[in-house]
Amino acid sequence: MKEYHIAGAGIALIQDGRISRKAGFGVLERGQEERVTADTVFNACSISKFAAAMLALRLVGEDILALDEDVNIRLKSWRVPSNGFTQPVTLRLLLSHQSGIKDPGGSFMELDFSRSAPSIIEILEGTTPYCPEPVNIKYEPGTEFHYSDAGFCVLEQLIHDVTGVTYEELLKSKVLNPLGMDGSTLNVLGAHAAAGHDREGSLLEEKYPVYPYPAAAGLWSSAADLGKLFGELLDAMNARSKLGISQKLAEEMIRSQGCSPWTGLGVFVNGEEISSLGWGKGFQSMAVVYPRLGTGAIIMTNTDTGFHQRNGWIGETIERIL
Repeated sequence: MKEYHIAGAGIALIQDGRISRKAGFGVLERGQEERVTADTVFNACSISKFAAAMLALRLVGEDILALDEDVNIRLKSWRVPSNGFTQPVTLRLLLSHQSGIKDPGGSFMELDFSRSAPSIIEILEGTTPYCPEPVNIKYEPGTEFHYSDAGFCVLEQLIHDVTGVTYEELLKSKVLNPLGMDGSTLNVLGAHAAAGHDREGSLLEEKYPVYPYPAAAGLWSSAADLGKLFGELLDAMNARSKLGISQKLAEEMIRSQGCSPWTGLGVFVNGEEISSLGWGKGFQSMAVVYPRLGTGAIIMTNTDTGFHQRNGWIGETIERIL
């Protein structure tokens, strides 16, 4: 951690589908004495997409959403614009980043606290700096992989339109609470969280960056809580889901989708390994799980090292662990 200027880290290990060990290292904030504990909350950044996918699959299981239905059938407040392509945008394509949506360059940055937070519809309509052009379909859905925060904004609006409940409330009631993820939140202002640091290990001026698109990047969580979330996927694969996710849906989640052999539904796939990665201003994290073995590891840090997770301290540590 010293070599990579990492201020603090949380680690959780999974064995036999359950958290076997959790621990914290370093400090919440450089220059302060308060230590990271096993339950310290970090910015999960794009691991939020895995939580969103778990919520979406629960709604599929409840027949509120459908994996292969045109999302425009149930969207109300905003609709995917008409385009000349033949394949409709579906939930499956949104979750596997093959929907035809490409994020504009320089988009989806952290919240500017000098301005009011935008609505998801404003983001989709292209009226904010977070997505400075209207979300549209740029290529035939299902034919290319393009990692997309905008696609998960569409998912978030779809979930709200079909339920009439805010994404925050629904994630809490249908995922976080049932799994006992008591430290996880979309509102960092109410959390006892680690502060972010840059690649030199210096404290960020804005200690707690916020991303105003919760399904794509809004979750703050601990490594231990994320261990419970990945443990739920393993339980679902063994017909023990607390969320009512079927074995069939769980298997579909970790199966390579469409044109992309490395993409499942809300996770990345590499043979028997699935992973989810988060990288934002001042924070990095990664979860690697082997569903058939029931093993895995989650590491969260409050430092952006400038190295891809797999090539830096996080990847090196997970490789040694697993």
